[in-house]
Amino acid sequence: MLTSITEGILCCLTGKMGGGVVLPVQTSTSKDGFEFVEVKPGRVLRVRHVVPERPAPQDAAEEAAEEGGSSIHCKRKITVYRNGQLVIENLGDVLHSEILQCQNGDVEPCSTVEVELSDYSTAAGAVTPDAKTAPIPPAASPGEQQKPAPPPRRRRRKPKRTVLIDSERKISSCKGTHSDVVLFFIHGVGGSLDIWGSQLDFFSRLGYEVIAPDLAGHGASTAPQIAAAYTFYALAEDLRAVFKRYSRKRNILIGHSYGVSFCTFLAHEYPDLVHKVVMINGGGPTALEPSLCSIFQLPSCVLHCLSPCLAWSFLKAGFARQGAKEKQLLKEGNAFNVSPFVLRAMMSGQYWPEGDEVYHSELTVPILLVHGMHDKFVPMDEDQRMAEILLFAFLKVIEEGSHMVMMECPETVNTLLHEFFLWEPDTSKKDKANCSDTCVQFPPNTARWFTVGNVGTETL
Repeated sequence: MLTSITEGILCCLTGKMGGGVVLPVQTSTSKDGFEFVEVKPGRVLRVRHVVPERPAPQDAAEEAAEEGGSSIHCKRKITVYRNGQLVIENLGDVLHSEILQCQNGDVEPCSTVEVELSDYSTAAGAVTPDAKTAPIPPAASPGEQQKPAPPPRRRRRKPKRTVLIDSERKISSCKGTHSDVVLFFIHGVGGSLDIWGSQLDFFSRLGYEVIAPDLAGHGASTAPQIAAAYTFYALAEDLRAVFKRYSRKRNILIGHSYGVSFCTFLAHEYPDLVHKVVMINGGGPTALEPSLCSIFQLPSCVLHCLSPCLAWSFLKAGFARQGAKEKQLLKEGNAFNVSPFVLRAMMSGQYWPEGDEVYHSELTVPILLVHGMHDKFVPMDEDQRMAEILLFAFLKVIEEGSHMVMMECPETVNTLLHEFFLWEPDTSKKDKANCSDTCVQFPPNTARWFTVGNVGTETL
């Protein structure tokens, strides 16, 4: 603690940061699965790239037959009104965790779901914004015939913006033996690719090709001493370059915390290349804006003095338990081990006004939401809100986990992710259900699957 205070005072006097800047070797050669990729002149990211040994590649016909999958009709109408009200109508296929049964044993017919998202606590009983409640007519006398009530009058409201999505998406099982599948793991603020150690080892052993970069200023990537290098847009362009370099036909994005925003960005930019997305403790579908009253707005030298306290606070808030095991996980994962300047610039650069509810509702990719029950950074309500907004969103709550759930419960997270990768919709029930929407059945022991207006959670 005394050392940190002394270094912080020297930092304030000299205007220079201490040994928090990491300068990797300027090379792009692979060594022990690690590569250094220059995304821009002088801007180098460390990337862990594991390519498993596979048999000789198959021809196109054999790969297409092995890929399989089901075609899903993605159609929804998104309407934004001038009072800030948002209404989403699902007009295409709807995914369900199971075929809904009526009391008589018949399959309940599917119907289009329309939800007002301005107040999602009443989503199940939402109505259109133009509807006006009609008065209850008085009871008719015994000798008087009941007249039909006039139709309710509707007040026309001119929408501010309307977005119509109408496309077909093929969703297939992604196995480790498929050469066109790549997994991208993206960490958040203060982390590094090392926090994914259990996941990278697990999926590479199963035959998956895995990619995990260090964000700028994190891990062994370069740390530019300019705040503009850590804005959301600068980091997003870095990851775009990494994605374009390593992507294949079917790419799965896995993000944690702030890294979820970059997964959303890439899925929105490359809908044909991103096959599935996993969001771990990512929060709600809101536009990013830095807080002006945050402790991270303090000068870098002050943050340097407070670094032991910040690390202790992160340990307490990021893990459900604060024992020697969790401290060792933080050390091995190289988490929250960035310079105060980078930390301050990262928190101040989280400005992304485009990433609002409408932006998220335009995604048509299947998304698995993983939430740690004891997470003190991201409330449960935010992930539930995200599940409501997204078209195909599946929410799973892990009871023993917190914000760093992939480090606390690696076996549980690995199993859950693997089941999601292997999952593909079963549309064989469509004709039996005799409805316009596709009722899709999921394998057992997986997450609880949500559609807009159908919200709930399930613990593991």
